[in-house]
Amino acid sequence: MLEKLSKSFELNLEAFNNLYVLCDYETLLKRDFTLERFVELCKVSNVKLLQYRDKISDLETQKQNLLYLKQNLNIPIIINDKIELIEFADGLHLGQEDFDKIHKDKKLAIKLIRTKIKDKLLGLSTHNEKEILEANSLDLDMIGLGAYRTTTTKDVSNQLGEKIEYLAKISKHPVCAIGGVKVDDIIKNVQFNVVGSGFLN
Repeated sequence: MLEKLSKSFELNLEAFNNLYVLCDYETLLKRDFTLERFVELCKVSNVKLLQYRDKISDLETQKQNLLYLKQNLNIPIIINDKIELIEFADGLHLGQEDFDKIHKDKKLAIKLIRTKIKDKLLGLSTHNEKEILEANSLDLDMIGLGAYRTTTTKDVSNQLGEKIEYLAKISKHPVCAIGGVKVDDIIKNVQFNVVGSGFLN
């Protein structure tokens, strides 16, 4: 899976704590932060991956925003949840409950997902050792792991703190640390620091 990520997108996965940013469209609007300004910030910040999340816009607006990001950034763009928009993105990220909605058996769920997304990137959120060990047996390209620390944007009941380094080590897939992560955090065994609203500061 590391090879697929590094070959497809020329990512150096020997390097740890690469910057992976969340582009949450609702947050951008609340902060009066344009997509154009977001793109410029990505360019000067050496961002390696971007996830587009949009819980408020219609599909056409989301499609246009994805196309804008793709045209203006030379990095993988991953869509959060919306498998129906996969043709405009380089990958898909789903939570545990998203997989369960497709099928209770995650291996079967992934087979169904792969028929739609083919060999595009696929990520799954994980929160503990049990979920990581299960993810190790699945056809994924990366996992999200968290929450690293408390965050203002989500209700976090499961805060991993330093335990994240051990959990990341047992993952067969590249690990993306999520939840309260900062751009300059140094977290062992983690390929990507996933930074949300803190990226806009």
